Amino acid sequence: MQPRTTLRPITAAIALLCLGTAQAQQAAPADNGKLESVIVTANKRAQNLQDVPASITVLNDAVLQRANVRDLEDIPSLSPALTLSYGTQPGNFSINMRGIGTFSLGIGVEADVSVIVDDIPQGMQAGAFKDLADVGRIEVLKGPQSTLFGKSSIAGAINITTKPIGGPIKTNVTSYITNDNEWRAGVSVGGAVSDTLRLRVAASKTNYDGTLNDLSTGGKLNGSKGDNISGKLEWQPLDQLTLTLTPHYNRTEKFCCSTAYSYMSPGGIYRNAPQLPASLVLAGINIGPDNRSVRNDYPTGGKFHDAGTGIKLDWAFDETSPLAGHTLTSISSYSKYHMDDYQDNDNTDIDILPFLTLPNGQPTGMHGGLFQYGFFDVASTTQEFRLTSPDKGAVRYVAGLWYGKNALTRELTKAPLIANYGTAYGADAYNTSKAIYGQGSWDFLPTTSLIVGARYNDEDTGYNFRRYTVPPQAHATTEFYKKDDNDKSVTGKLGLEHRLNKDAMVYAMASTGHKGVAYDLTSGFTAATAKLPAVKPETARSYEIGLKQSLLDNRAMFSLALFRTNFRNFQQSASFFDDDGTYRTGLNSIGGLRTQGFEAEGSIRVSRELQLNGSFAYTEATIQSFENGPCYNVLNATGTGTIPGPGCAISPKYNNTNVQNLAGKTLPNAPKVKVNLGGQYDLVLPSQSFNGFIAGSTRYQSRTQFSLSQDPMTIQGAYSITNLSFGVKDKQDRYKVTLLVNNLFDKRYASGLNNGYANSNWSSKAPNTPLVVNTTEWLPPRDFQRYFGARLDMTF
Repeated sequence: MQPRTTLRPITAAIALLCLGTAQAQQAAPADNGKLESVIVTANKRAQNLQDVPASITVLNDAVLQRANVRDLEDIPSLSPALTLSYGTQPGNFSINMRGIGTFSLGIGVEADVSVIVDDIPQGMQAGAFKDLADVGRIEVLKGPQSTLFGKSSIAGAINITTKPIGGPIKTNVTSYITNDNEWRAGVSVGGAVSDTLRLRVAASKTNYDGTLNDLSTGGKLNGSKGDNISGKLEWQPLDQLTLTLTPHYNRTEKFCCSTAYSYMSPGGIYRNAPQLPASLVLAGINIGPDNRSVRNDYPTGGKFHDAGTGIKLDWAFDETSPLAGHTLTSISSYSKYHMDDYQDNDNTDIDILPFLTLPNGQPTGMHGGLFQYGFFDVASTTQEFRLTSPDKGAVRYVAGLWYGKNALTRELTKAPLIANYGTAYGADAYNTSKAIYGQGSWDFLPTTSLIVGARYNDEDTGYNFRRYTVPPQAHATTEFYKKDDNDKSVTGKLGLEHRLNKDAMVYAMASTGHKGVAYDLTSGFTAATAKLPAVKPETARSYEIGLKQSLLDNRAMFSLALFRTNFRNFQQSASFFDDDGTYRTGLNSIGGLRTQGFEAEGSIRVSRELQLNGSFAYTEATIQSFENGPCYNVLNATGTGTIPGPGCAISPKYNNTNVQNLAGKTLPNAPKVKVNLGGQYDLVLPSQSFNGFIAGSTRYQSRTQFSLSQDPMTIQGAYSITNLSFGVKDKQDRYKVTLLVNNLFDKRYASGLNNGYANSNWSSKAPNTPLVVNTTEWLPPRDFQRYFGARLDMTF
């Protein structure tokens, strides 16, 4: 185990550093033993979390560091409301909030959960799956946020704020290493350059080899590496005017998203070619539940970069102005995102093409394998003007104007052209939104407030779709389609907040959400699809009641929330196998679905040394109406073929295809129960220049279904993961050393499961002896097994 050997000298060096810096220090400021106030900007103004009538999970800098958060994929382990769904490449990832998140393979469908960084939304959700460099706070806003954050927030929003600039110039350095070949390094410099100018620059570099072993190359898959640089400049040329500039550049490569075979029934041959038995095609792979070996001789994953900047101007009206105490804000942004994606589609390194056939049944006459490649381009421009009232007074409000334009391009080629394989297309999608919004709170009684909000949105959308010849044919456009639409909507919020006393508040809130029309711009697009109207807009109606309470002189606090949200015309892509074994996807408009449940979060400062926290979510995300749902296949009675699974039947209403009524079924990747428990104990060492600490966390998740078709073979059972860390911290905050072990009890689990019978890759048909081949695959997550790490943070 060479990685563990490498870790020993690193650990020893860290220990020597701690001992070598021991010296007398000045006394630290007195600790009052209370919980720190948590500030959020969920309502586009800075507020104490306990004063905001909404269910919000806040992850501050200390929590993010303690959990070693690198990117969005680490956030669901800290917020029970969140899960992530993974596609075959990074452009198809999906963020799910309270079980809701559109899983779409095309650029013609917007996400249900928006990601906002320093007041600027991401133009495409895939652009958020990068290193969270220099982040100071993450707010998970649950339920429809369309009133303040727009159309891509129908299920919720993730509001990210980078670290603030303050005080004298300081340099922070961080490094992180694990025994399974993950490492990170980062540096930031920031502080006041003068009385009117503050500056912060941060850079980081990360690398993780991955969870799968590629026997073809000797390397790893399902890892990533990235480089990030960002800046923040705050200039106050006048007492009333502040300019903030936030440029950024990120370059990331994800070697994903490969799955490994966990089961294959005996006797399979590849694509009905007797020269390609599984023993040859998958040589050296020991298929079983813990298999992590694959054979890929073509790159798999995506390499992307994005660059852009935001410009924020704040004008504070002086006391002589009619708008005294108000702030007028202008936020402008431009960003450009580009990703090249690629995938090995035969999952072998064998020269398979000589044994396959063309669509006309003739030999290919080619050599090599099956692969795909393409790219995404996203250009985003936004402009927002916002007027914010003073924090004090009986009436408090924020009102604004919004403009946003996204231009997206997708090119994809699956090659070469053979029987049941090969496609090439290009698509452009655009959406331009113009909106006016406002939200206010009126204290009509000393202890009771009325909350009212509304947003009017006018959106122009459209697409161009091109079909190409497939290599090795000469490149040519064979089909072209174009469409334009307009969608107008009004969303709103209405609520009551009642303060029981200075430490407790109850609230009731009703809100609506809206997401515009969608287009199925994928390889399945046809002339018949082009004649159809756009997929209907998605709408939501939500109700929430909650309680927020502080106890023991602010040494403990908790929040409770009951919620129900009904969605209509939910936009969801579903994957399935046709009767001929061909894997297909299609965009569906689900008539109705509902998410409802209960959430609780709390923290307690048991003593100055011990702090505990916990969160709990019970969520029922179920389909209310979807009579033409996708089916899964099972073996027939004789075992010589497949038939649609239970509940599926041919429907004349839906073009005589096999469908099932999914009413009452659970949405994919929506566990009913998620629990997070954690805490930290600070060990005070009066005679030393440093103190010690120990921290731990446990998260539990109930069983979850990964397939919309409700295939019983794609259910992940319940599991719990425990992490432990300990270390020392300098009393003057000059350094902090952390040693950790994640997945302490070495619990195996999957973040994705696939199941197929007689699919297009593994089947045996005439003239060969007919044989039904069943395959199952799993996607191991980052912490699918126990691993160790060390982290060093320094400030000077």
